[in-house]
Amino acid sequence: MKGIRGISQLSTRLYAAQAARKVESAGAAEHAKFQPQEVQVTRLPSGLVIASLENYSPASKIGVFVKAGCRYETPENQGVTHLLRLASNLTTKGASSFKICRGVEAVGGNLSVTASRENMVYTVDCLRDDIDTVMEYLINVTTAPEFRPWEVSDLTPRVKRDRAQAAQSAQIGVIESLHEAAYKNALCNSLYCPQHMVDNIHSGHLHQFVQNNFTSSRMALVGLGVDHTVLTQVGEQFLNIRSGAGATGAAAQYRGGEIRLPGAGGLLHAAVVSQAAAAGSSEALAFSVLQHLLGAGLHVKRGSCASSKLVQGVAKATADPFDVSAFNSSYSDSGLFGVYTISQPAAAGDVIKAALAEVKAVADGAVTAADLTRAKAQLKGQFLMSLETSEGLLEAMGSQALSEGTYSSAEQVSLTDVANAAKKFVTGKKSMASSGNLVSTPFVDEI
Repeated sequence: MKGIRGISQLSTRLYAAQAARKVESAGAAEHAKFQPQEVQVTRLPSGLVIASLENYSPASKIGVFVKAGCRYETPENQGVTHLLRLASNLTTKGASSFKICRGVEAVGGNLSVTASRENMVYTVDCLRDDIDTVMEYLINVTTAPEFRPWEVSDLTPRVKRDRAQAAQSAQIGVIESLHEAAYKNALCNSLYCPQHMVDNIHSGHLHQFVQNNFTSSRMALVGLGVDHTVLTQVGEQFLNIRSGAGATGAAAQYRGGEIRLPGAGGLLHAAVVSQAAAAGSSEALAFSVLQHLLGAGLHVKRGSCASSKLVQGVAKATADPFDVSAFNSSYSDSGLFGVYTISQPAAAGDVIKAALAEVKAVADGAVTAADLTRAKAQLKGQFLMSLETSEGLLEAMGSQALSEGTYSSAEQVSLTDVANAAKKFVTGKKSMASSGNLVSTPFVDEI
């Protein structure tokens, strides 16, 4: 369902400037009305979390976050979340597929669904005056899907197309293989439907997955540019759908391993990681700082990453073109940290070993207070820049509200914390995934 996507890209500075003009023209009474607001969070008795930020935007963005990512799939329904994403615009008990599409587009809105290994996020964008209209469709999609068998079967070509597009991306292949190699269960599940399940996910699988995971205690209703009282009323009336904790799922078990995806020619993509920290912990923050200290990749198009320790270290080992950055991914009960390299096949071994040597140097204490200050500033800058867009702010609010029931700022990190994080990677059991011409690529036990 494609609507006017541009309304969600308006700068937050525009909203502030607009509010300031109203204050100047309307006097003290309006000044009180347009005071800057903080994020408000409410947890209902049912367990549903409501989070909102009134930013006086002419465009509103509302999302329903659900703990229903692919980690909660079982061997019997692997790939169900892939189909669930594609089924967002199918007929519900309250509206047909055509009515949903026509109704959202009629007001210039947009309804979309994204998913991670942890959560599914249903989002609507619209002008503030049309909140009531689009909220009706958002509630229908999340609480009353029908999953008619003939409509579900029509999704098969789209599933195959998604798989084909993902297969063309070496980076997606490496990241998916990396999780498969690193974990025994839960987080090893792919974001894409496995080949053997493409024609074997049916309407019943979707109904059962929704029944088990779409409960009030596993949901968060998050809004930007909407009054908190209004959003709370919507949650109380329409999202108190099912009580109970739902399917809790097994805790992720890290194992370590290796997957190699041979290919002909082109560049060699490789990632080497070990277990890191769960999201929300102080140790996870230390890994985030370590990532920026080593080099988190390009921040601007055609940048050089001149300050990156990984780039500087690898440049001494090879004259061939390469790209290297620190990899960091945190989940509710685990995490992965390591290095991601892209190089010519012949130079793959030198690039990977040089990158790992830079991490070991940090673990041995080769980091200064200036390095730490710079890394903290980069991390803070990246975080603040992500909040400049409504998508980034909604994601930050929703993820915290769903996992912690609160919204707060980050903690402090010391040199010792960063060194300890690097040591955990150096001494930890490694997982590795690589894709391309693997002739010169070392195995995980050789690095």
